Amino acid sequence: MDATGRARQLRLMAFDVDGVLTDGSIWYADDGSELKAFNALDGAGMKMLEKAGIAVAIITGRQAPCVEHRMRNLGIPHLYQDVHDKVACLQGILDRLGIEAAQAGFMGDDVMDLAAMAACGFSAAPANAHDAVLRHATLVTTQRGGQGAVREVCDFILAAQGQLEAAIAPWMPQ
Repeated sequence: MDATGRARQLRLMAFDVDGVLTDGSIWYADDGSELKAFNALDGAGMKMLEKAGIAVAIITGRQAPCVEHRMRNLGIPHLYQDVHDKVACLQGILDRLGIEAAQAGFMGDDVMDLAAMAACGFSAAPANAHDAVLRHATLVTTQRGGQGAVREVCDFILAAQGQLEAAIAPWMPQ
């Protein structure tokens, strides 16, 4: 099945953070707090998925308060940080939501994401992902991580499901 056919089946899309929702840079303030820059397009895309009935989850191996703040700001309820077994975490989400693996997607950028990507019916990677991830992704974006790659995936999924026009209609000029 091609990428569009796989995206058409999605009921859950999960994303890594560093290198996917961000450019992969990790900044530390003098007090030791961690800072990350998030792209507003990506946040809007995730909200559009949710409004279209597709659950969104964040699964990351790091723990950062700024990620929690961003996801709370977006109203994303499925946030899992400090996860060392992304496949087990993903399976737990699927079980709780009653969704099959074929109806789930995962977007990652590095080798530690490969197992989670393989456990889903759909996988995506930003243009600047590790070569092994690029080879295994169902969809590779033209955008880099933290620079609209997540939005590109969200738009692709919505288009595959025939919901993209309805998702952007509220902002179209009359």
